[in-house]
Amino acid sequence: MVTEAQATHRTGKRVLLAKPRGYCAGVDRAVQTVEEALKLYGAPIYVRKQIVHNKHVVQTLEAQGAIFVEENEEVPEGATVIFSAHGVAPEVYEQAKARSLKAIDATCPLVTKVHHEARRFAAEDYDILLIGHEGHEEVIGTAGEAPAHIQLVDGPDDADKITVRDPEKVVWLSQTTLSVDETLETVARLKQRLPLLQSPPSDDICYATSNRQHVVKEIAADCDVVIVVGSTNSSNSVRLVEVALDAGARAGHLVDFAHEIDDAWLEGATTVGLTSGASVPDDLVQDVLAHLAARGFADVEEITTANERLTFSLPQELKRDMKAAAARG
Repeated sequence: MVTEAQATHRTGKRVLLAKPRGYCAGVDRAVQTVEEALKLYGAPIYVRKQIVHNKHVVQTLEAQGAIFVEENEEVPEGATVIFSAHGVAPEVYEQAKARSLKAIDATCPLVTKVHHEARRFAAEDYDILLIGHEGHEEVIGTAGEAPAHIQLVDGPDDADKITVRDPEKVVWLSQTTLSVDETLETVARLKQRLPLLQSPPSDDICYATSNRQHVVKEIAADCDVVIVVGSTNSSNSVRLVEVALDAGARAGHLVDFAHEIDDAWLEGATTVGLTSGASVPDDLVQDVLAHLAARGFADVEEITTANERLTFSLPQELKRDMKAAAARG
């Protein structure tokens, strides 16, 4: 009788499981906001845009009574609407007020920090270069804070197209979910043209994005293939595949669910790297581990480069109503 350990040793197949991975504090808070709102106010609860960029999370919340809409106009007057973790422009709040909507803001506090920076630098009449991806919800929300002052820089090549009023009064900010390396490359390109370019008071790329990219860099060179669990509209998940390839992985793939893994990706592979984006619940990763184990990759080694303990409290307006409901008994 051959034990599983002996079989694994014989095949030499293993999984390097990245940690940290999956949910960050901002995503956890946003998802919890929708769940608590459904319990407190009852279904339906309207959510503007996807609360986080993950198919499974959205489907799960829809099953509980959340209705996802693109714009406030789709929400019945007087209803409750939750704004997604990616943040919204000030005009979205005005629209909600005009429709007498009860708005709950689930914007990640780290995105809110970038919004504050944008408003502050605009008030001081700076030109603001926002490094990010055109059309991403977070970029639209941040740019909406000071549209007259903000120019988008979408990658290093965009740096050469920038014009500013005063090269001594210019600062860069960034989307929180970018590749750390590509952002630094973009900043370096900008500084070639604008040597006095100022940096934000603290790094805009969020701790969770940086941490997930760092551990992938650690494991990538040892991997024949890296599988990232996440959705195609999740910026930080897409970046993880790019980071893995840049750091030496022979192949990299993004999947929402275990069944999307093509067995051809595993042919001839002995080491599979596995991680997940910041909006991915860990049960989806466990499904992938089971899928890989069934194909001989039963030896799992978790590689840890950071321990995350940060948590964010729920939005004030929701906490206030929860407290009032508890007091009523």
